[in-house]
Amino acid sequence: MTNPLVIAKIPFDLKSFPASREADFFAKKKELQDLQAELNDLVNTKRPALVNRLSIARSMGDLSENSDYISAKEELSFMDGRIAELEEFIRNAKVTTPSKKDQVDFGHIVEVKNNSHTVSFKLVGEWEADPTQKMISVSSPLGQALMGKKVGDKVEVSAPVGKIEYTILNIS
Repeated sequence: MTNPLVIAKIPFDLKSFPASREADFFAKKKELQDLQAELNDLVNTKRPALVNRLSIARSMGDLSENSDYISAKEELSFMDGRIAELEEFIRNAKVTTPSKKDQVDFGHIVEVKNNSHTVSFKLVGEWEADPTQKMISVSSPLGQALMGKKVGDKVEVSAPVGKIEYTILNIS
């Protein structure tokens, strides 16, 4: 049985791109639940406590030299950004199941060969990507090039050292 996955539309990097620039974003159902729990904690616990801290700091007088006020205001701005990011993701998330293993898709382990070098990695969502653990994002240049391809297909990826060609050896 396959595990349900979550597909959502969110900006690639919310700090670098406007909210209107969206791309497919993939995540596991558990990951979505964790993000919902984080949002709930921020909105219902941490933000109200921070607003209270800001209010107390504001009541202490001169705001231009009030480090508690300045610090709380900066933290609130950062927290509001994270809340907006989480709300955007959760609002656009949809649950789906992965495709068969006959072509590369989210959640698959892919073995590729470049010249005489062979490597395997798992295609994962942005939030889960960790190249040191052989988990690459589906929105990375290599991830995008591999999506939908089959065993034996060749893909070419632009890199700082030039174009690199990979041959797909196995999909599991």
